[in-house]
Amino acid sequence: VVLTATSVSITVEALREMGKLDGKVGNAILGAAVIDDIMGIIVLTVVISLKDESVSIVSILLKILLYVALMIMIAYICKSFKGIIDANKGKRRITTYVVAACFIVAFASEEYFGIADITGAYLLGLFLSQHEIKHEIAKKVSSPSYLFFSPIFFASVGLKVSLDGFTSSLLIFSLILLAVAILTKIVGCGLGAKVCGFDKKESIQVGVGMISRGEVALIVAQKGYDIGLIDASMFPPIVIVVIATTVITPIVLKKIM
Repeated sequence: VVLTATSVSITVEALREMGKLDGKVGNAILGAAVIDDIMGIIVLTVVISLKDESVSIVSILLKILLYVALMIMIAYICKSFKGIIDANKGKRRITTYVVAACFIVAFASEEYFGIADITGAYLLGLFLSQHEIKHEIAKKVSSPSYLFFSPIFFASVGLKVSLDGFTSSLLIFSLILLAVAILTKIVGCGLGAKVCGFDKKESIQVGVGMISRGEVALIVAQKGYDIGLIDASMFPPIVIVVIATTVITPIVLKKIM
């Protein structure tokens, strides 16, 4: 599940620099990355739900169906009141309302449906991405995000990384995990692109563009640790994979474009 999601922020910057972001390959990578993240979050939700052995599969599926129905209702409300919501463009309070709604939906997702909090936050962001207020909110939220929320998150992950127990076998595991992380994206996404009519070179470009794992992989690892599915000793290999794929992706992408 950690290796499922794709962080395309680095890929987007590399494609933008080369003027390829709006091309066939760029659009494919961006579209696939969005679907990728949604699929990863769904799988994460199912895995977290299955952790409690006393809960039946039927009740888990029922909860997920109820949650989907709730999200569809929220999406419909956001769309129906688009005019009213966008009328607040330029007003300070709209960002406060959206951030508050994000926290409420995230909390309700985990507390009442047993679904990862990241799912609720992500979906609400997805629903509001169709509104004119999105650029203003993104701009205002970015500062507290990289000044406050991101440092706390990465510090909390860093505190769980224990290098004392980083043995030679864990190093070998890290290299194998890195190889799997790279090959699965190149082969999986590359084959998908080939089936959909891309030529050989374009298919490889799509595969390479999808290699990068980022903060989503760390968030999933954090969730796994919280519910006891990932041991603290697994954090160093995951961090190595995240850093290595982030560095490798733009370099290789520029070579093959």
